[in-house]
Amino acid sequence: MKMNFTVKDRFIKYVQIDTQSDPVSTSQPSTLKQLDLSKVLVQELKEMGLSDVELDEFGYVYATIPATTSKKNVPVICFCAHVDTAPDASGTGVKPIIHSNYQGQDIVLPDDTSVVIRMTDYPYLKDKIGHDIITASGLTLLGGDDKAGVAEIMDAAYQLINNPSIKHGKIRLLFTPDEEIGRGVDEVDIKKLGADFGYTLDGGPIGTLEDETFSADGAVITIQGVAAHPGYAKGKMENAVKIASDIVSALPKHRLTPETTQKKQGFIHPVKIEGGLENAKITFILRDFEEDLLKEKSEILRKVMDKVLLRYPHSSAKLEVFEQYRNMKQIVSGRPEIIEYAKEAIKRSGLKPQLGSIRGGTDGSRLSFMALPCPNLFAGEMAIHSRQEFVTVQDMQKAVETIINIVAVCEERS
Repeated sequence: MKMNFTVKDRFIKYVQIDTQSDPVSTSQPSTLKQLDLSKVLVQELKEMGLSDVELDEFGYVYATIPATTSKKNVPVICFCAHVDTAPDASGTGVKPIIHSNYQGQDIVLPDDTSVVIRMTDYPYLKDKIGHDIITASGLTLLGGDDKAGVAEIMDAAYQLINNPSIKHGKIRLLFTPDEEIGRGVDEVDIKKLGADFGYTLDGGPIGTLEDETFSADGAVITIQGVAAHPGYAKGKMENAVKIASDIVSALPKHRLTPETTQKKQGFIHPVKIEGGLENAKITFILRDFEEDLLKEKSEILRKVMDKVLLRYPHSSAKLEVFEQYRNMKQIVSGRPEIIEYAKEAIKRSGLKPQLGSIRGGTDGSRLSFMALPCPNLFAGEMAIHSRQEFVTVQDMQKAVETIINIVAVCEERS
């Protein structure tokens, strides 16, 4: 089937809508501006002819593409992407630029010429000669994470609605807020969603399929020091800021850090120190693929804290560890057909499936533990969370094809 793709135009439109989430906010969603894109999606889905479309009070968009098959036993598949962009770089005033027919040159972004996308830094570009590459202008991130996934799902919906000869079961669409701050599925109504399994479109290189994520904990060390007047502090003061600094300095430097690990290696990552002379707090994220190794990370943290405190006999510190998400493989491995559908769909799109793991998490990580097994599909998003972020039009088109092939394969095999 020859498709008249709409993904490029949708993507260009979506990235110009500022949807940055806010980790400090306690509201749901964390920023009201995320709803600006969610409302656009609702309008576009209704214009496609869908009637079961909802934007709920928490900022989730739910929609249904009715089945075209007469078979009664076809599973309901959910496709999910998040509308928010990361707080790591500005998402305000994104100016997307299409670099047509890329020929391997350095891509210098015009609004800040110090921001350059080079093939030497991103070897993935070696296979993108002739592609149309979309970037921002140099002052902001692009928002491919995850507006590429949003645009791909929307284009796939458009193609399926306009080609009813493609046989498929009932399809549910889910667009979430606040994924980038770890709250993407906090208020999802799984019963209302009513899907048997799903796929997030939130990955990188074409052909990749990820059924494994980090298991993740957060940790906080709260320190109580001893205050004294600095002019008369000898033998009395125990500075909580210095204690916090000593704890961070005592952590492993050449292993167990984000900058020294790769593949299946986990880490201990201090992300914030705050406080003053008498009280201080250190916030960490702990990551590993195995839960026993994740537990080891918190024990290392506890031993370091206790050892440092020996030098400050009148001070105290408390370590609190809390669960964030768990490795989806624990759930997805029990439903091997979900992976097989995706592998076959990727092959039908003319690509080689590459099964792997994510050094991070997705909405699918938590959805999998909410009775919705949900591996992650490629979306083509590269250099995410940075001003070098890019995606190619052709990669996004392949993602659209893969979504369509998944629903067809599932129907055929049911």
